[in-house]
Amino acid sequence: MGRVMGPYGVRGWVKVAPFTEATDALSDYPTWWLVPREGLEGRAWPVESARIHADTVVAKLAGIDTREAAAVLKGSLVAVPRDALPPLRDDEMYVGDLIGMTVVNRRGETLGKVEAVDSFGAHPVMRVAADGGAVRLVPFVAALVDAVDREAGRVEVDWGLDY
Repeated sequence: MGRVMGPYGVRGWVKVAPFTEATDALSDYPTWWLVPREGLEGRAWPVESARIHADTVVAKLAGIDTREAAAVLKGSLVAVPRDALPPLRDDEMYVGDLIGMTVVNRRGETLGKVEAVDSFGAHPVMRVAADGGAVRLVPFVAALVDAVDREAGRVEVDWGLDY
């Protein structure tokens, strides 16, 4: 749901760049999971206070009382428990659910599996890794995504093997 950018002030607050559509969404959750680096296990942190600061969220986490302690958290991914997220309508999904799905184009050619979903501002972009090691960046937009079949774990796109 976000990434810790670094400390904010001298009393242990952290500044977080949210990945959510609404900047204030993170401030609604009483507990955050912080994962320091990919492959490492996260830890729950009670949120004592959080507020919006420009296009970021600044927060005071329990037990983090100095700038130095907050600095250690820089780069950590911020998550919340899945059951704390709002329920989805039938036509919605969380972009994180795309990870691991197989991406197939209109000709039935397999492009690979979604290994990440990045956001570069305009829209989400699926990072699709092929068996041979090639990585494609496929925009997750209605003009290119024909269908997402959650049951089959498949994303159908209008995207060529040579793109």
